[in-house]
Amino acid sequence: MTEKTKKEKKVIVIPAREDRNSENGQEKNKRRVAAYARVSTNKESQQTSYEAQVRYYTDYIKKQADWSFAGMYAEEGVTGTSTRKRVEFQRMIDDAVAGNIDLIITKSVSRFARNTVDCLVYIRKLKEMGVDVFFEEQGIHSTQPGAEFYITIYGSIAQSESENISANVKWG
Repeated sequence: MTEKTKKEKKVIVIPAREDRNSENGQEKNKRRVAAYARVSTNKESQQTSYEAQVRYYTDYIKKQADWSFAGMYAEEGVTGTSTRKRVEFQRMIDDAVAGNIDLIITKSVSRFARNTVDCLVYIRKLKEMGVDVFFEEQGIHSTQPGAEFYITIYGSIAQSESENISANVKWG
């Protein structure tokens, strides 16, 4: 075979893309972490819990050397049974989908959602985007193998509790 009959190999150079975690060209490699807190009533007793959650998670995230604070999403006096009226929750999901959050920390599955279907829909959506949700009380990372099973169980318990409370209020 002569040189002319050999196929010429073409090399395509793809320029490096700036990392989305970089600032001024210097890579940070910090995990963008946000927190979600919610209390379901405006009662004074829950006001203390609300303020404590916001303060705790904000301070906790900012103290981690390898984390970058991606925001505190908190709602007061909003039920967890539906995501429709949870403006901060929706804003957090939008920010995660936009690629601004890598990890969401929340106190428990019941803080995240008291509706099993909503909980699983959002967990799956976030997981597809590469966003992990850590449920502190249960010690569950949503990206762990088998996590969805446990989240379903805890979500079902939270939904049942919410339904029982609602029934008792109506009955009373």
